[in-house]
Amino acid sequence: MNDHRARFLQLALEADALRFGEFTLKSGRTSPYFFNAGRFDSGAALAGLAACYADAIDAAGLDFDLLFGPAYKGIPLATALACEYARRGRDLPVAFNRKEAKAHGEGGSLIGAPLEGRRVLVVDDVITAGTAIREALGIIGDAGGEVAGIVIALDRQEAVDPARSRRSAAQTVATEHGLPVLSVASLADLLALAGGSPALAAHRERLLAYRDAYGSDDGG
Repeated sequence: MNDHRARFLQLALEADALRFGEFTLKSGRTSPYFFNAGRFDSGAALAGLAACYADAIDAAGLDFDLLFGPAYKGIPLATALACEYARRGRDLPVAFNRKEAKAHGEGGSLIGAPLEGRRVLVVDDVITAGTAIREALGIIGDAGGEVAGIVIALDRQEAVDPARSRRSAAQTVATEHGLPVLSVASLADLLALAGGSPALAAHRERLLAYRDAYGSDDGG
C-alpha cells in the first residue's frame, strides 16, 4: 500500500472520521463502516489530510491549474489543499460554489478565482450517487473551465445497483464524463490495513461480507 493511503487511513481513525459499527446509509444499506470527512475538524487534522490528497494527486501526475471545492464539504478540502500546495511551492487558485446564488453584492453562485480557461481539479470527500459531482461539472463548464479530473478521500468501491451492474459511483462518473477519478484510499486499502492490524482484525470479516454483497468490480 502506498504511504499516503496508509497515512490517510490512520489519520481518519485518529480523527474518528472512519468508524466501525452499524450505520444506515442514504441508500438504505447497513454498512459496517462509515466515513465522515467533517471530523477532520482542526487545523492539524486538515493539514495532514491535505498532504495525503496532494501526495495522491502528484502520484497520478494530473495536469491542472485550479482547485474547485463543491459545497459544502469540498470547500474546506480544496482550501486546505491549496494551502498545502502553497507550502510545497505551488501557488494554486481556488474556487467553490454556493448552494444558492447570491442576488446582492458581487452576486452569482461562484466564489474565488475565475474558472474560464482553467484546467480544474474537483476536490471532494466521497462520491455516493454522483449527483453533487455532476452539478459541479456543469457549473465549471458553464463558467468556461475544463475539468481535468476529480479527487476524493475515500472510494467505497460500492456498486450503485448490484442487481443491474457492479459499477461504482466513481466508475460511473469517470465513464460518463471521460475523466480520471482519483481516491486517496479505497475499501481495498482499508481491507489490507485491517488484515495487518490486530486492532482492526475484528472488523475485517464484516467488511469482506459487505464487499461481497455490494462491492463494485474494481473492489478487489
